[in-house]
Amino acid sequence: MSDDVILEAVDVVKHFGGSGGWLSKKRPVQAVDGVSLQIRRGETFAIVGESGCGKSTLARVLMRLLEPTDGSVRFDGKDISHAQGTDLTALRGDMQFIFQDPFSSLNPRMSVGKLVGEPLEVHAPEMGAQDRRARVATLLQQVGLRPEHADRYPHEFSGGQRQRIGIARALAAEPKLLIGDEPVSALDVSVQAQVINLLADLRGALGLTLVVIAHDLGVIRHMSDRVAVMYLGRIVEMGRAEEVFAAPRHPYTQALLAAIPVMDGARPQTRPSLLGELPSPSDPPTGCRFHTRCPHKQDLCVAQSPALAGEGHQTACHYWEEIAGAFEPPAPVPKSPAAEARFALYRAAAAGGAVHHKTDPATEED
Repeated sequence: MSDDVILEAVDVVKHFGGSGGWLSKKRPVQAVDGVSLQIRRGETFAIVGESGCGKSTLARVLMRLLEPTDGSVRFDGKDISHAQGTDLTALRGDMQFIFQDPFSSLNPRMSVGKLVGEPLEVHAPEMGAQDRRARVATLLQQVGLRPEHADRYPHEFSGGQRQRIGIARALAAEPKLLIGDEPVSALDVSVQAQVINLLADLRGALGLTLVVIAHDLGVIRHMSDRVAVMYLGRIVEMGRAEEVFAAPRHPYTQALLAAIPVMDGARPQTRPSLLGELPSPSDPPTGCRFHTRCPHKQDLCVAQSPALAGEGHQTACHYWEEIAGAFEPPAPVPKSPAAEARFALYRAAAAGGAVHHKTDPATEED
Protein backbone atom coordinates (compact mmCIF):
# COMPACT_ATOMS: atom_id res chain seq x y z
CA MET A 1 0.00 0.00 0.00
CA SER A 2 1.69 3.21 -1.20
CA ASP A 3 1.68 6.46 0.78
CA ASP A 4 -0.76 8.15 -1.63
CA VAL A 5 -3.38 5.43 -1.00
CA ILE A 6 -5.59 6.16 2.01
CA LEU A 7 -8.07 3.27 1.71
CA GLU A 8 -7.60 -0.14 0.13
CA ALA A 9 -9.85 -3.17 -0.28
CA VAL A 10 -8.30 -6.54 -1.15
CA ASP A 11 -10.60 -9.35 -2.34
CA VAL A 12 -13.40 -8.12 -0.07
CA VAL A 13 -16.36 -10.49 0.31
CA LYS A 14 -19.58 -9.80 2.21
CA HIS A 15 -22.28 -12.48 2.31
CA PHE A 16 -25.49 -12.42 4.32
CA GLY A 17 -27.42 -15.40 5.67
CA GLY A 18 -27.01 -18.99 4.53
CA SER A 19 -25.92 -20.23 7.96
CA GLY A 20 -28.90 -22.43 8.75
CA GLY A 21 -26.90 -25.64 8.97
CA TRP A 22 -25.89 -28.26 6.43
CA LEU A 23 -29.51 -29.32 5.82
CA SER A 24 -30.63 -25.78 5.10
CA LYS A 25 -31.44 -24.95 1.48
CA LYS A 26 -30.90 -21.24 2.03
CA ARG A 27 -28.03 -19.81 0.03
CA PRO A 28 -26.09 -16.77 1.23
CA VAL A 29 -26.74 -13.46 -0.46
CA GLN A 30 -23.47 -12.57 -2.17
CA ALA A 31 -23.76 -8.80 -1.78
CA VAL A 32 -20.04 -8.19 -2.39
CA ASP A 33 -17.91 -10.90 -3.92
CA GLY A 34 -14.20 -10.35 -4.42
CA VAL A 35 -13.80 -6.56 -4.73
CA SER A 36 -10.35 -4.97 -4.82
CA LEU A 37 -9.71 -1.23 -5.15
CA GLN A 38 -7.48 1.59 -3.97
CA ILE A 39 -8.63 5.09 -3.08
CA ARG A 40 -6.03 7.86 -3.23
CA ARG A 41 -5.68 10.74 -0.82
CA GLY A 42 -7.57 13.86 -1.79
CA GLU A 43 -9.57 12.35 -4.64
CA THR A 44 -13.29 11.88 -5.17
CA PHE A 45 -13.95 8.21 -5.91
CA ALA A 46 -17.41 7.18 -7.12
CA ILE A 47 -19.11 3.78 -7.02
CA VAL A 48 -22.10 3.37 -9.36
CA GLY A 49 -24.50 0.65 -10.45
CA GLU A 50 -28.11 -0.52 -10.31
CA SER A 51 -29.99 -0.97 -7.05
CA GLY A 52 -28.95 -4.33 -5.64
CA CYS A 53 -25.46 -4.34 -7.14
CA GLY A 54 -23.80 -4.17 -3.71
CA LYS A 55 -22.38 -0.65 -3.78
CA SER A 56 -23.95 0.48 -0.48
CA THR A 57 -22.87 -2.75 1.22
CA LEU A 58 -19.34 -2.19 -0.06
CA ALA A 59 -19.38 1.35 1.33
CA ARG A 60 -20.41 0.06 4.76
CA VAL A 61 -17.66 -2.55 4.69
CA LEU A 62 -15.09 0.10 3.75
CA MET A 63 -16.38 2.24 6.62
CA ARG A 64 -16.26 -0.80 8.94
CA LEU A 65 -19.95 -0.49 9.71
CA LEU A 66 -20.03 -4.10 8.49
CA GLU A 67 -17.34 -6.73 9.02
CA PRO A 68 -16.23 -8.45 5.80
CA THR A 69 -16.89 -12.16 5.38
CA ASP A 70 -13.48 -12.49 3.73
CA GLY A 71 -10.72 -10.30 2.40
CA SER A 72 -9.27 -7.20 4.06
CA VAL A 73 -9.71 -3.43 4.26
CA ARG A 74 -6.75 -1.19 5.05
CA PHE A 75 -7.00 2.44 6.11
CA ASP A 76 -3.81 4.52 6.31
CA GLY A 77 -1.81 1.30 6.03
CA LYS A 78 -3.58 -0.42 8.94
CA ASP A 79 -5.88 -3.43 8.61
CA ILE A 80 -9.30 -2.39 9.94
CA SER A 81 -11.26 -5.45 8.77
CA HIS A 82 -11.90 -6.67 12.30
CA ALA A 83 -11.32 -3.51 14.35
CA GLN A 84 -13.09 -3.52 17.71
CA GLY A 85 -13.36 -1.45 20.88
CA THR A 86 -11.07 1.56 21.21
CA ASP A 87 -9.49 0.90 17.80
CA LEU A 88 -12.90 1.14 16.15
CA THR A 89 -13.78 4.29 18.11
CA ALA A 90 -10.54 5.97 17.02
CA LEU A 91 -11.24 4.93 13.42
CA ARG A 92 -14.63 6.67 13.54
CA GLY A 93 -12.82 9.98 14.05
CA ASP A 94 -10.94 9.54 10.76
CA MET A 95 -13.77 8.08 8.66
CA GLN A 96 -17.27 9.55 8.64
CA PHE A 97 -20.50 8.69 6.81
CA ILE A 98 -23.05 10.94 5.09
CA PHE A 99 -26.39 9.15 4.89
CA GLN A 100 -28.86 9.25 2.02
CA ASP A 101 -31.92 10.51 3.90
CA PRO A 102 -31.06 13.73 5.75
CA PHE A 103 -34.21 13.51 7.86
CA SER A 104 -34.18 9.94 9.19
CA SER A 105 -30.46 10.20 9.99
CA LEU A 106 -31.05 13.08 12.41
CA ASN A 107 -32.62 12.54 15.82
CA PRO A 108 -35.77 14.73 15.81
CA ARG A 109 -35.59 15.18 19.61
CA MET A 110 -32.12 16.72 19.53
CA SER A 111 -31.31 20.30 18.62
CA VAL A 112 -28.92 20.97 15.77
CA GLY A 113 -26.28 22.12 18.24
CA LYS A 114 -26.56 18.85 20.13
CA LEU A 115 -26.52 16.79 16.93
CA VAL A 116 -23.42 18.47 15.51
CA GLY A 117 -21.67 18.61 18.87
CA GLU A 118 -22.29 14.99 19.85
CA PRO A 119 -19.21 13.63 17.95
CA LEU A 120 -17.06 16.08 19.89
CA GLU A 121 -18.20 14.52 23.17
CA VAL A 122 -16.84 11.17 21.93
CA HIS A 123 -13.71 12.20 20.02
CA ALA A 124 -12.75 15.34 21.96
CA PRO A 125 -13.99 14.70 25.54
CA GLU A 126 -11.50 17.22 26.92
CA MET A 127 -13.30 20.07 25.10
CA GLY A 128 -15.37 22.25 27.39
CA ALA A 129 -19.00 23.19 26.77
CA GLN A 130 -18.14 26.74 25.65
CA ASP A 131 -15.47 25.57 23.22
CA ARG A 132 -17.88 22.94 21.93
CA ARG A 133 -20.52 25.57 21.21
CA ALA A 134 -17.95 27.69 19.38
CA ARG A 135 -16.86 24.70 17.33
CA VAL A 136 -20.48 23.90 16.41
CA ALA A 137 -21.00 27.51 15.28
CA THR A 138 -17.89 27.28 13.09
CA LEU A 139 -19.05 24.00 11.56
CA LEU A 140 -22.48 25.39 10.74
CA GLN A 141 -20.92 28.40 9.03
CA GLN A 142 -18.58 26.08 7.16
CA VAL A 143 -21.52 24.29 5.53
CA GLY A 144 -23.42 27.51 4.75
CA LEU A 145 -25.74 27.73 7.76
CA ARG A 146 -25.94 30.27 10.55
CA PRO A 147 -24.70 29.88 14.13
CA GLU A 148 -28.17 30.65 15.54
CA HIS A 149 -29.50 27.54 13.76
CA ALA A 150 -27.89 25.50 16.55
CA ASP A 151 -30.96 26.13 18.70
CA ARG A 152 -33.44 24.75 16.16
CA TYR A 153 -34.60 21.19 15.48
CA PRO A 154 -34.34 19.11 12.25
CA HIS A 155 -38.03 19.48 11.32
CA GLU A 156 -37.56 23.24 11.04
CA PHE A 157 -35.24 22.89 8.03
CA SER A 158 -35.58 22.00 4.35
CA GLY A 159 -34.06 18.81 2.97
CA GLY A 160 -30.99 20.61 1.65
CA GLN A 161 -30.42 22.32 4.97
CA ARG A 162 -30.77 19.01 6.83
CA GLN A 163 -28.15 17.44 4.57
CA ARG A 164 -25.84 20.36 5.39
CA ILE A 165 -26.41 19.60 9.08
CA GLY A 166 -25.47 15.97 8.41
CA ILE A 167 -22.29 17.11 6.66
CA ALA A 168 -21.43 19.43 9.56
CA ARG A 169 -21.87 16.54 11.99
CA ALA A 170 -19.61 14.36 9.83
CA LEU A 171 -16.93 17.07 9.84
CA ALA A 172 -17.01 17.60 13.62
CA ALA A 173 -14.32 15.00 14.38
CA GLU A 174 -12.04 16.36 11.60
CA PRO A 175 -12.03 13.17 9.51
CA LYS A 176 -9.64 12.35 6.71
CA LEU A 177 -12.26 10.55 4.62
CA LEU A 178 -16.00 11.01 4.00
CA ILE A 179 -18.22 8.31 2.51
CA GLY A 180 -21.53 9.54 1.08
CA ASP A 181 -24.24 6.99 0.31
CA GLU A 182 -26.44 8.75 -2.26
CA PRO A 183 -25.84 12.07 -0.45
CA VAL A 184 -27.94 14.17 -2.87
CA SER A 185 -30.47 11.73 -4.35
CA ALA A 186 -33.23 12.75 -1.90
CA LEU A 187 -32.86 16.44 -2.71
CA ASP A 188 -34.38 18.76 -5.27
CA VAL A 189 -32.28 19.20 -8.44
CA SER A 190 -31.26 22.81 -7.74
CA VAL A 191 -30.32 21.94 -4.15
CA GLN A 192 -28.30 18.95 -5.37
CA ALA A 193 -25.98 21.34 -7.20
CA GLN A 194 -25.45 23.40 -4.04
CA VAL A 195 -24.56 20.37 -1.92
CA ILE A 196 -22.26 18.95 -4.60
CA ASN A 197 -20.46 22.29 -4.85
CA LEU A 198 -20.21 22.42 -1.05
CA LEU A 199 -18.61 18.96 -0.90
CA ALA A 200 -16.10 19.94 -3.59
CA ASP A 201 -15.20 23.13 -1.71
CA LEU A 202 -14.80 21.25 1.56
CA ARG A 203 -12.62 18.64 -0.09
CA GLY A 204 -10.25 21.33 -1.32
CA ALA A 205 -10.28 23.41 1.86
CA LEU A 206 -9.91 20.55 4.34
CA GLY A 207 -7.87 18.09 2.27
CA LEU A 208 -10.62 15.45 2.45
CA THR A 209 -10.95 12.26 0.47
CA LEU A 210 -14.50 11.57 -0.76
CA VAL A 211 -16.13 8.26 -1.64
CA VAL A 212 -19.53 8.80 -3.27
CA ILE A 213 -22.24 6.21 -3.95
CA ALA A 214 -24.70 7.47 -6.56
CA HIS A 215 -27.24 6.54 -9.21
CA ASP A 216 -27.14 9.87 -11.04
CA LEU A 217 -24.39 9.50 -13.64
CA GLY A 218 -24.53 13.23 -14.32
CA VAL A 219 -23.46 13.86 -10.74
CA ILE A 220 -20.66 11.31 -10.98
CA ARG A 221 -19.34 12.60 -14.29
CA HIS A 222 -18.90 16.15 -13.08
CA MET A 223 -17.68 15.69 -9.50
CA SER A 224 -15.52 12.52 -9.51
CA ASP A 225 -11.89 11.86 -10.30
CA ARG A 226 -12.28 8.10 -10.68
CA VAL A 227 -15.27 5.79 -10.91
CA ALA A 228 -15.93 2.08 -10.28
CA VAL A 229 -18.95 0.42 -11.92
CA MET A 230 -20.43 -2.48 -9.93
CA TYR A 231 -22.67 -5.29 -11.11
CA LEU A 232 -23.99 -8.08 -8.89
CA GLY A 233 -21.31 -7.76 -6.22
CA ARG A 234 -18.30 -7.25 -8.48
CA ILE A 235 -16.53 -4.32 -10.12
CA VAL A 236 -16.79 -4.62 -13.91
CA GLU A 237 -15.07 -1.38 -14.92
CA MET A 238 -12.89 1.17 -13.14
CA GLY A 239 -10.87 4.17 -14.25
CA ARG A 240 -10.72 7.93 -14.52
CA ALA A 241 -14.20 9.38 -14.82
CA GLU A 242 -13.57 11.16 -18.11
CA GLU A 243 -12.18 7.98 -19.68
CA VAL A 244 -15.02 5.76 -18.50
CA PHE A 245 -17.68 8.19 -19.70
CA ALA A 246 -16.00 9.04 -23.01
CA ALA A 247 -15.03 5.48 -23.96
CA PRO A 248 -16.82 2.85 -21.82
CA ARG A 249 -15.49 -0.64 -22.39
CA HIS A 250 -17.88 -2.93 -20.54
CA PRO A 251 -21.34 -3.54 -22.07
CA TYR A 252 -22.95 -2.88 -18.69
CA THR A 253 -21.32 0.55 -18.44
CA GLN A 254 -22.39 1.28 -21.99
CA ALA A 255 -25.99 0.35 -21.17
CA LEU A 256 -25.98 2.59 -18.07
CA LEU A 257 -24.75 5.54 -20.11
CA ALA A 258 -27.24 4.81 -22.87
CA ALA A 259 -30.05 4.91 -20.29
CA ILE A 260 -29.38 8.58 -19.52
CA PRO A 261 -32.43 10.49 -20.82
CA VAL A 262 -31.76 12.64 -23.88
CA MET A 263 -33.92 15.17 -25.72
CA ASP A 264 -35.62 14.17 -28.96
CA GLY A 265 -33.43 14.86 -31.96
CA ALA A 266 -30.19 14.21 -30.04
CA ARG A 267 -30.62 10.46 -29.64
CA PRO A 268 -27.75 8.44 -31.17
CA GLN A 269 -28.57 5.72 -33.67
CA THR A 270 -27.09 2.89 -31.59
CA ARG A 271 -28.18 2.73 -27.96
CA PRO A 272 -27.41 -0.55 -26.16
CA SER A 273 -29.96 -1.54 -23.54
CA LEU A 274 -30.09 -3.97 -20.65
CA LEU A 275 -31.90 -7.23 -21.27
CA GLY A 276 -33.97 -9.04 -18.64
CA GLU A 277 -33.77 -8.56 -14.90
CA LEU A 278 -30.93 -8.42 -12.40
CA PRO A 279 -30.23 -12.03 -11.28
CA SER A 280 -30.58 -12.98 -7.63
CA PRO A 281 -27.39 -12.27 -5.62
CA SER A 282 -28.02 -15.55 -3.76
CA ASP A 283 -27.77 -17.49 -7.04
CA PRO A 284 -25.53 -15.53 -9.43
CA PRO A 285 -24.83 -16.82 -12.95
CA THR A 286 -21.72 -18.85 -13.69
CA GLY A 287 -18.85 -17.28 -15.59
CA CYS A 288 -19.36 -13.59 -16.28
CA ARG A 289 -22.22 -12.47 -14.06
CA PHE A 290 -23.47 -10.12 -16.75
CA HIS A 291 -23.78 -12.75 -19.49
CA THR A 292 -27.51 -13.35 -18.90
CA ARG A 293 -28.22 -9.77 -20.00
CA CYS A 294 -25.37 -9.12 -22.41
CA PRO A 295 -26.05 -8.82 -26.16
CA HIS A 296 -22.42 -9.79 -26.89
CA LYS A 297 -22.48 -13.08 -24.92
CA GLN A 298 -20.34 -15.98 -26.19
CA ASP A 299 -19.58 -19.45 -24.85
CA LEU A 300 -16.48 -18.26 -22.98
CA CYS A 301 -18.60 -15.75 -21.05
CA VAL A 302 -20.77 -18.58 -19.64
CA ALA A 303 -17.82 -20.80 -18.75
CA GLN A 304 -15.22 -18.40 -17.36
CA SER A 305 -15.39 -15.33 -15.13
CA PRO A 306 -13.26 -12.47 -16.53
CA ALA A 307 -10.78 -10.77 -14.23
CA LEU A 308 -10.60 -7.01 -13.81
CA ALA A 309 -7.56 -6.22 -15.96
CA GLY A 310 -5.77 -3.28 -17.52
CA GLU A 311 -3.58 -0.34 -16.57
CA GLY A 312 -5.46 2.69 -15.28
CA HIS A 313 -8.70 1.97 -17.13
CA GLN A 314 -9.62 -1.57 -16.03
CA THR A 315 -12.33 -3.81 -17.41
CA ALA A 316 -13.73 -7.27 -16.55
CA CYS A 317 -14.84 -8.46 -20.00
CA HIS A 318 -13.39 -11.10 -22.33
CA TYR A 319 -14.30 -9.15 -25.47
CA TRP A 320 -14.12 -5.53 -24.39
CA GLU A 321 -11.86 -4.48 -27.29
CA GLU A 322 -14.41 -5.55 -29.91
CA ILE A 323 -17.33 -4.16 -27.87
CA ALA A 324 -15.73 -0.79 -27.09
CA GLY A 325 -14.97 -0.15 -30.75
CA ALA A 326 -18.61 -0.55 -31.72
CA PHE A 327 -20.05 1.75 -29.05
CA GLU A 328 -21.27 5.19 -30.09
CA PRO A 329 -21.29 7.54 -27.10
CA PRO A 330 -24.40 9.66 -26.61
CA ALA A 331 -24.40 12.87 -28.63
CA PRO A 332 -24.16 16.22 -26.84
CA VAL A 333 -27.59 17.18 -25.56
CA PRO A 334 -28.94 20.75 -25.81
CA LYS A 335 -29.75 21.97 -22.32
CA SER A 336 -32.31 24.37 -21.00
CA PRO A 337 -30.91 27.44 -19.17
CA ALA A 338 -31.74 25.80 -15.82
CA ALA A 339 -30.01 22.55 -16.79
CA GLU A 340 -27.00 24.43 -18.15
CA ALA A 341 -26.69 26.30 -14.85
CA ARG A 342 -26.83 23.01 -12.95
CA PHE A 343 -24.03 21.43 -14.97
CA ALA A 344 -21.95 24.60 -14.79
CA LEU A 345 -21.98 24.10 -11.02
CA TYR A 346 -20.93 20.46 -11.48
CA ARG A 347 -18.03 21.50 -13.71
CA ALA A 348 -16.96 24.22 -11.31
CA ALA A 349 -17.13 21.78 -8.39
CA ALA A 350 -15.04 19.22 -10.26
CA ALA A 351 -12.44 21.88 -11.09
CA GLY A 352 -12.32 23.09 -7.49
CA GLY A 353 -13.87 26.41 -8.42
CA ALA A 354 -15.60 28.75 -6.04
CA VAL A 355 -18.88 29.05 -7.93
CA HIS A 356 -21.87 28.96 -5.62
CA HIS A 357 -25.59 28.83 -6.23
CA LYS A 358 -27.20 32.25 -5.90
CA THR A 359 -29.74 30.93 -3.38
CA ASP A 360 -28.85 31.55 0.27
CA PRO A 361 -28.60 28.04 1.81
CA ALA A 362 -29.87 29.46 5.07
CA THR A 363 -33.24 30.11 3.39
CA GLU A 364 -33.25 27.51 0.60
CA GLU A 365 -36.34 25.46 -0.06
CA ASP A 366 -36.73 22.12 -1.82
